[in-house]
Amino acid sequence: MKTFINEDFLLNTEASRRLYHEHAKGMSIFDYHCHLDPAEIYGNKRFSDIGEAWLAGDHYKWRVMRANAIPEKYITGDAGYREKFDWFASIMPGLIGNPIYHWSHLELKRFFGIDDLLSSDTAASIYDHANAKLQSPEGSARQLIVQSNVRALCTTDDPADDLKYHRLLAEDDTFSVKVLPTFRPEKALNITDSGFPAYMEKLGNAAGIRISSIDDVHRALSERMEYFAAHGCRLSDHSFGSPDFTVWDEDAAAKAVTKALAGEIPTEHEASAYQSQMMDWLGGLYAKKDFTMQLHIGAIRNVNTKYYRTLGPDIGCDSIGDTLSAASLAALLDRMAVEDRLPKTILYTLNAADNDKLAAAAGCFQDSSTTGKIQFGAAWWFNDHIDGMTAQLRSLASIGVLSRFVGMLTDSRSFLSYPRHEYFRRILCRIVGEWIDRGMAPEDYDGIGKIIEDICFNNVWNYIAPEKGGR
Repeated sequence: MKTFINEDFLLNTEASRRLYHEHAKGMSIFDYHCHLDPAEIYGNKRFSDIGEAWLAGDHYKWRVMRANAIPEKYITGDAGYREKFDWFASIMPGLIGNPIYHWSHLELKRFFGIDDLLSSDTAASIYDHANAKLQSPEGSARQLIVQSNVRALCTTDDPADDLKYHRLLAEDDTFSVKVLPTFRPEKALNITDSGFPAYMEKLGNAAGIRISSIDDVHRALSERMEYFAAHGCRLSDHSFGSPDFTVWDEDAAAKAVTKALAGEIPTEHEASAYQSQMMDWLGGLYAKKDFTMQLHIGAIRNVNTKYYRTLGPDIGCDSIGDTLSAASLAALLDRMAVEDRLPKTILYTLNAADNDKLAAAAGCFQDSSTTGKIQFGAAWWFNDHIDGMTAQLRSLASIGVLSRFVGMLTDSRSFLSYPRHEYFRRILCRIVGEWIDRGMAPEDYDGIGKIIEDICFNNVWNYIAPEKGGR
């Protein structure tokens, strides 16, 4: 059976088809938040087969494989990638309705020219066809990026990283795509984690500072931020569950560091005070350096203790957490705004119940320094499917200003994930095209087409200004 992925996939009106084909389709990609490995980009990684390219590190696929009772050996275990691919192919027909069904067939079509639907019956021929492409000059990591029309991308990096491969990529004139680091001090904020003391030692070594107080943490992160800026960094990234930023107690924040470094666990009040103080301080430094601050909110991590103990983190056992207190988010943004230290900020929520809340909060802190300074970010993780993207776009359009939106990102570890940008663009054009078709928007294809182009690329390129960093 042939694929349903045709030129007008998801485009249900003439207006949506015009907007996509005439305006969205040809726009470049700025993948400003991903988890690609810069070492693999620099080394121009070659994949052993499509099993490795698809299934190594992809927790989205691991979750649906477990739901189909596939033994862990064929998911994260030591089975060969051909076996893992065959198991994944066997469950594909049953994934109808899950975005993986759409993503996988888009990837087969765009990267490999494959029109067949993936199943046990087609697995062997698809495996051979895809592998022939992966083993060709067009199948390397760099070429997969280039053929996806990527102009720049931002990886996600710990402050203690030496950024060796970002430096080497910046010096490599044979690769035209900008690869910039993102400053993610998550481990420095997780003060109740048992690994906090060891991480402080690692961070201190990278900064040349012995960390014994909260002021030392500030100094170390400031030093590393300077280092990141010198290597082209334009963004920071933070991930929280449902933090309480209403807590402000500088003595408790300082005490939290002292206790954590001594191997004690700070109280909930002390931990909240520490995170509030640190985010306020970091935000001011981001504003000074013109870094964009990304806040990913609403995840609850490692909920399956058995899997966490045997397999570790990031294996598909994170989930949607509680909604964020509106007062908490307002307190964080307001403290920085009062002192004119609020950086450009992108707010993402994993809990779709917070869509309107984040869109409304963003509107409270806009100012004349930057167009769309506070962004309600793209539908994230468990929300990056048709319904989730549609809900996020409608919420932003209704409460904020859709035309200023900075658009899509992959948030992925896979070099084959770039068709997710196409997926987003088709959904965007579908929504706006329906407005035109229903008489809710004018048939101004030049004007509305320009808005589509801006959302696809121009807005985020101007917002983050990657030309200020790197090559």
